[in-house]
Amino acid sequence: MAQNIYDSPDFFAGYSQLPRSVHGLEGAPEWPSIQTLLPDLAGRRVVDLGCGFGWFARWARRQGAASVLALDLSDNMLARARAETADPAIVYARADLEGLDLPAAGFDLAYSALAFHYIEDFPRLVRTVHQALVPGGHFVFTIEHPIYMAPARPGWIARPDGGKSWPVDGYAVEGPRVTDWLAPGVVKHHRRLGTTITALLEAGFTLRGLVEWHPTAAQIAARPTLADEMERPMMVLIGAQR
Repeated sequence: MAQNIYDSPDFFAGYSQLPRSVHGLEGAPEWPSIQTLLPDLAGRRVVDLGCGFGWFARWARRQGAASVLALDLSDNMLARARAETADPAIVYARADLEGLDLPAAGFDLAYSALAFHYIEDFPRLVRTVHQALVPGGHFVFTIEHPIYMAPARPGWIARPDGGKSWPVDGYAVEGPRVTDWLAPGVVKHHRRLGTTITALLEAGFTLRGLVEWHPTAAQIAARPTLADEMERPMMVLIGAQR
């Protein structure tokens, strides 16, 4: 079973204050790049894996999706999502992605935002998603970039030229890593980028897009703190198709 850190009171309180939690998709600076990977949603059946507060589920319906099955392990997340949704075509349900079971050919799009780095058995999850999509179905997801997940020490270090560096520790060593983010003892599963792509290809997916995300100049001008994200990729956005 995946770690249910989002039902920790301290973690949930901290997470609820993040810009992406307060402002939704518009508070996520990578959102414009994600949209370039998404297919037309009109009439599509969507499954949202790790739906959080339901921001994407509601957006998908506004784009014309026929239905959305939105899954999350956290009761806190699901309670907030249900409270903010009044749409019978969106169904929220509790599910552990480590042991996920989905109906065969039940969906046209599988989507996930920043959830899969909490999953240990990623290849199993990818195979489950593959069989749950119709032929030609799309799989779009975001994860923390493995470079970002493997820092040698907390925070930046200074370079002789006055710049900053993000040192990497044991990038090739895959497995669980424990970090203190919003609360102590958060477990994430580090995989090399090649391991993630190989899992997709071995499951039968075709890679359609890969974005090692960084902010645009306009985004940095609007939010200067995003300049730090130019030093190393914080997340990777992936689009695949069955």
